[in-house]
Amino acid sequence: MVKLVNRAKVSTSSTGTGTITLGSAVSGYQTFGDAGVADGETVRYVIEDGTAWEIGTGTYTASGTTLSRTVTESSNSDAAINLSGSAVVFATAAAADVMNTTNPVITAGTITEDVYALSGTSVALEPDNGSVQTHTLTGNTTYTDGFSAGQAITLMIDDGTAYTITWPTMTWVNNGGSAPTLATTGYTVIAIWKVSTTLYGALVGDGS
Repeated sequence: MVKLVNRAKVSTSSTGTGTITLGSAVSGYQTFGDAGVADGETVRYVIEDGTAWEIGTGTYTASGTTLSRTVTESSNSDAAINLSGSAVVFATAAAADVMNTTNPVITAGTITEDVYALSGTSVALEPDNGSVQTHTLTGNTTYTDGFSAGQAITLMIDDGTAYTITWPTMTWVNNGGSAPTLATTGYTVIAIWKVSTTLYGALVGDGS
């Protein structure tokens, strides 16, 4: 889960699309640290830079007062916006953090999970998109870690062309402690979860 805090809004003189250096609090607000965000915690952020905007998750680093950026939505076709040096960034809650009003749905004691289809070859594994995620590979693919502690997904990968996967730093708990070789027919199913700051993975089936 992301860290939720009250009235954390600061300026940033950072430019470009990379990690933000957080500046002073906007008048009437407080810094991320003063609001209770601890070193290494993940927050949901919004950046506003003129008419451009970006929503994502970021890891707060107290030393240097920085915030990383993993974008979920933006005015730049859901990619990171190019900061001008005069933006503001604030902590917030997205709809997925408060309540998913569509899924999961509980009907007569059955939970229906949210299924999300990934695309592309540079993909953030973001549990807020859904607890079951599918990905039909179209090329060699790099996955990045969008997990907060306590989150988990089931990832189903369809790879019919023996593409290469680059995984984030992960502890594989089975399969000889190694990342699986993907099946070239059907799905390779992988469970991924995070405990504290460690990302774990386990081959569920149809890989090797």
